[in-house]
Amino acid sequence: MDTLSSSYSPSCVLNEQIARQVFDLLPEDGPMMIIISRQGNCWPSDAEGFTKLGVTDGYLKELCAKVDDGEEPIITQVNDFSIVATALATERNDCGYIMIVLPHYSPETTMANIGLIEILLSQVGLIAHLIEQNTLLYERQMKQLVACGQAEGDSILN
Repeated sequence: MDTLSSSYSPSCVLNEQIARQVFDLLPEDGPMMIIISRQGNCWPSDAEGFTKLGVTDGYLKELCAKVDDGEEPIITQVNDFSIVATALATERNDCGYIMIVLPHYSPETTMANIGLIEILLSQVGLIAHLIEQNTLLYERQMKQLVACGQAEGDSILN
């Protein structure tokens, strides 16, 4: 996967905006978040920590494929950490996937806290929705301003 890279698409731009808003809120020694776009671009909340995990691109693609098959959330164990993966989408954009990496969590601990984890995932989805709505509102306002400016310019010329 293409780590910290992006192409210009609405979902990639949205993913970058989500990452900027959410990643700063995560505690240093707490869970790590990874956003993966449909194009394979990857935004980890801690690039160095992500590299240390040793998770291969192939393994991440397998998790994404399981999410695409309808198994949500995906809960898996790798070494001494758990990964919880689910889809990340808004009404207009299929952003890809979001994964939460929980260091030192056993499968039992992860399952015991799955309600809280799902709330966190839902909040990220809500943030994505709000960012998308804010962007749409901004675009509409800019179009309106341009239209008003053109109408004003036309009336001056006449």
